[in-house]
Amino acid sequence: MRGGFRKKKDRAGTGDDRVTDGIAVPGQRKDDDGRGLPAPLEAAEQPPGPGRFAGLRGGIAKGGKGAKAGIGYLADRMIENAPRVPVRDLATLRRQFPGLPPEELADKLVAGAANATSTVGAGIGAAAMLPVAPAMPAELAAEITGVAAIELKLIAELHEVYGLRPPGNLKERSTGYLTAWAEERGVDVTRPSTFNNALSGHVKRELRQQIMKRMVRSLPNLMPFMVGAAVGAMMNRRDTKKLAEHIRADLRKRQVPWHALPAQAPLEQPAVLPPEFPKELR
Repeated sequence: MRGGFRKKKDRAGTGDDRVTDGIAVPGQRKDDDGRGLPAPLEAAEQPPGPGRFAGLRGGIAKGGKGAKAGIGYLADRMIENAPRVPVRDLATLRRQFPGLPPEELADKLVAGAANATSTVGAGIGAAAMLPVAPAMPAELAAEITGVAAIELKLIAELHEVYGLRPPGNLKERSTGYLTAWAEERGVDVTRPSTFNNALSGHVKRELRQQIMKRMVRSLPNLMPFMVGAAVGAMMNRRDTKKLAEHIRADLRKRQVPWHALPAQAPLEQPAVLPPEFPKELR
């Protein structure tokens, strides 16, 4: 018994070796647990426990907070930038498209806006430096704000074409157009609350929801190579046309003929455009 014990002990060797199935393996580390595996490696092979799931939940919660922060940031930027979107009044539009009746003029505006948002979607891979929350890539944020600005311009000019310019100053009208973008319907001039100086809490929630939908639909645009560009161009064109259809269907119900319109003052034009506006608005 004693001799066997000594033999096994001698086989174990020094502190730099370990015994695995009776064979001495050099290089045993001090953090070995005595079963042949370093503690970190064995821990990695353990099945997920409550701590693992807690960490996963924490990561998801952190990502959700980051996404909400990004959406809130974009909503604030859109509210701030809405009055800076350049809008052509009816007189300017009729000079640029002479001889066209309202529906044909509206068709031209929709086609131009769809081409512009398609271009933004195709070029989203370019470097964008818009600072946003880490959960939202800068390219995605730049696309959403750029496309929204083009569509706000379209909404405002469709109101001009259908003779339904909202009353009030520039900021009030811009609030109305932003509400129309979030709700995908025309500004109701009989409801002053839809175009006052401040967006209601309900409209702000709808604005954030609309941004969230656009963000989800725009995720394929970030795919590499030309695939993302083709998908982004197609989806933006489709979404802009769909939005225009909803707005036009609503405006037609209350359309005012051009000959019945009173004299209107020219629309104010912004002196400086925000840097994140796409070149199609410049």
